[in-house]
Amino acid sequence: MTTLLSLIGQHKQGRATGIYSVCSAHPLVLEAAIKQAAHDQQLVLIEATSNQVNQFGGYTGMTPQDFADHVFALATRLNFPAQNIILGGDHLGPNCWQNLTAKQAMAYSSQMINDYVCAGFKKIHLDCSMSCADDTTPLSEAVMAARAAQLCLIAEQAWQKVGGDAPLYVIGTEVPTPGGALESLEQEGVEVTKPEEALATLDAHHQAFSDIGVGYVWPRVIGLVVQPGVEFDHHHVHHYNSEKAQSLSQIIERQPHLVFEAHSTDYQNAPAYHQLIQDHFAILKVGPALTFALREALYGLDRAEQEWLGSHHASHLRDTIEQVMHEQPDYWRSHYSSKGHQQFLDCSYSLSDRIRYYWTHPEVKAAQQALFDHLTTKPLPVTLLSQYLPNQAKAIAQHQIQNDPADIVIHKIMEVTKVYSQACYANVATCQETI
Repeated sequence: MTTLLSLIGQHKQGRATGIYSVCSAHPLVLEAAIKQAAHDQQLVLIEATSNQVNQFGGYTGMTPQDFADHVFALATRLNFPAQNIILGGDHLGPNCWQNLTAKQAMAYSSQMINDYVCAGFKKIHLDCSMSCADDTTPLSEAVMAARAAQLCLIAEQAWQKVGGDAPLYVIGTEVPTPGGALESLEQEGVEVTKPEEALATLDAHHQAFSDIGVGYVWPRVIGLVVQPGVEFDHHHVHHYNSEKAQSLSQIIERQPHLVFEAHSTDYQNAPAYHQLIQDHFAILKVGPALTFALREALYGLDRAEQEWLGSHHASHLRDTIEQVMHEQPDYWRSHYSSKGHQQFLDCSYSLSDRIRYYWTHPEVKAAQQALFDHLTTKPLPVTLLSQYLPNQAKAIAQHQIQNDPADIVIHKIMEVTKVYSQACYANVATCQETI
């Protein structure tokens, strides 16, 4: 945590530094993130979202302790130092339980926050921006802040039980929809948070924290979630426009400990990340773009495998996941209202990447393992691989990676992490120099 605070401190002192947060539970994505951090000699910030990981297992089947154990076991296998890993909890609040009463949803949220902190998660995003079943909508700033303060108190009590570094907090009520916009951006557009709204959020939370007796944590509130004007829907990306964010950007300069945290930064053009960092959006969240790259790699390998081994001997990973999504549509049905061929395109290629919910399904995992086994036993000719994954074929030819299916997929994912890394760490010392 000292190194993360050092990064924030360097930014507040005028250096264009930041950190990106990997919001995924997929083991190949996590391995790519750790390998990128090892290459950069930097921290890796890995965040689990409340719908991925919670006391009931989330869609991954993992509790917070399960997730923490998984990450640190992976780091051990990769010889990555545990002290350079920061675990974060994203959207920790009533998000998963909006269909329940506020009292019940907050009770579940309190248990979830406790479990996250006890499992060693140190960066806690308190998100109470969503309404529950018996709420009057829209929620007032005061109600959202009061609920966040309640969860902060639970987190502090949990930390005092388990010890270690004190948790750091992220707040904010103008939080983009997790996983991308549900409406078309061409119709709705994206509005940058107004400076007065951001200041009102800060004031409301500061007051609520003081009222409940946790005002002392305010110097550990390091991030404010706002909308800088970046978002994506199923097939469109709203790109960052620095000019439109300048009035918002300037208000954070008067806050001694705070930077902005930007969600849904996936799929931006590379220069945008450098500009976001310069404009004080120093914590950049990325998730679907990573699993989108994962899916591209796996689909490419699946197609190459069929040409290489023949359809009768292939794993049919893509056919398997499409069948499972058809039979179990709960994770995408409410997001994709399209019909016919457009629905097929949405399920397969949407930037929202609802496919990511299905990689842990037993049949899908078995098909992926078969694919990897086949291509490990009989590696693809680079000439064939080049048709579907040309950058990875070049990396093999240049002896940068092995002709191994997992290495190929990880290299593809690292095409995304590399862009974030270059923006965040271009002007920062390495972990070894800052610790």
